[in-house]
Amino acid sequence: MQRHKMQKSYGEAAPTEDEFSEGSLNFCNPDEIQDINGVMDSVSLDDMPDVNFAQSAEPSAAEIEARCKAEAEENRLRMAAEMDNFQKRLKREHEEQVRYAAEKVLSDLLPSLDNLELALQYGSTNEVCKDMVQGVAMTHKLLLEAVNKHGLNPVGEEGEEFNPALHEAVGFDARPEFAPGSVTRVLQRGYKLGDRLLRPSKVMVNP
Repeated sequence: MQRHKMQKSYGEAAPTEDEFSEGSLNFCNPDEIQDINGVMDSVSLDDMPDVNFAQSAEPSAAEIEARCKAEAEENRLRMAAEMDNFQKRLKREHEEQVRYAAEKVLSDLLPSLDNLELALQYGSTNEVCKDMVQGVAMTHKLLLEAVNKHGLNPVGEEGEEFNPALHEAVGFDARPEFAPGSVTRVLQRGYKLGDRLLRPSKVMVNP
């Protein structure tokens, strides 16, 4: 009796668990969904209010022509710069090739210069070989002058400061008459062709 009164006071009775499971509560009716879809399909873009979107104006013929001319001028200047660099590189490579064209021949002549220097070094201590040494000295001088005309120059002298870029130290030779770190003896003379080192000079260094 009390339960009946409570239901009446709060309105209709709350759905039971079975009613929930059977789907008695329909929050969205399929017929209503179909009606909404029909309304949306009937709406066209023409019915939409006009909206002004900012659109970029298409370039005029004069602007297109000016742009093409600017691009053509830029391409012309770039090609001219590339051609100028190409010509400078060819000229530089040609000059270098001419300068060092005799490198192979001059390198083959280095052993001959070494032998002549050895003959002068050991022959000068013997009086019997005095006349022969004079001939060897003259030959060495003429040959050295000939190779100098092609840019070959000797490297390495006693007393000069040791330079690892030009000298190859093979040992130490303590000599008080030379400054520390200087060349005391030249065992084999080096040679340069222009700015290029063909062979370093083998020397003894004062510690």
